[in-house]
Amino acid sequence: MKQIKIQQQNFVLHSSGAIYWIEKATLMLADPHLGKIAHFRKNGIAVPRKAEGVFYNKVARIVDQFEIKRFLFLGDLFHSYQNNEWYMFRSWVKNQKAKIILVEGNHDVIPAYKFEKIGITVVKELIEEYFCFSHFPSKKEGYFTFCGHVHPGIKLKGSGLQKLKMPCFFNSTYQMILPAFGAFTGLHILIPKKEDKIYVTTGKEVIEIGEN
Repeated sequence: MKQIKIQQQNFVLHSSGAIYWIEKATLMLADPHLGKIAHFRKNGIAVPRKAEGVFYNKVARIVDQFEIKRFLFLGDLFHSYQNNEWYMFRSWVKNQKAKIILVEGNHDVIPAYKFEKIGITVVKELIEEYFCFSHFPSKKEGYFTFCGHVHPGIKLKGSGLQKLKMPCFFNSTYQMILPAFGAFTGLHILIPKKEDKIYVTTGKEVIEIGEN
């Protein structure tokens, strides 16, 4: 984990790819792409059924570490139409005491009213304090943006010319792009500018690239 301060607020970058906003007891997650495993299996792609439970296991570990009063999904919560994973998710929601908000993403094909029916608030964008929470990266005057969509990654090179692609939190001067929380989502390699901060997540720890 790595704690940082943005706009005088404190955030914890978690090794799972989530961000915890301390002052608001809010957990942010981007691009879970639930339903993708079932979609793959339905189309003959050999993905183990147990992979469907990865999301819930990751969230359970985070919940054990923080007091969470609100879940904030930054888009692409569901990859496909209702399938077995929808019913798993609905059961999970039913057992949550925390408020759940979904900022709609381009892959959220399940109608908003389906989410609202199970108690989830659905918005196009959320503005709170000096922050904008959206699915797509954006530069909004006067606000710092937290977003997803990109599935950011960075290419690392070792001393022996080894190359490794890793998911990361990509922090520019005006926004933080979260890594995809879901499994089998792929990476989009970004090239950081000098002023950007990169926090690689290994799944077990968060490492700031270039940190002394």
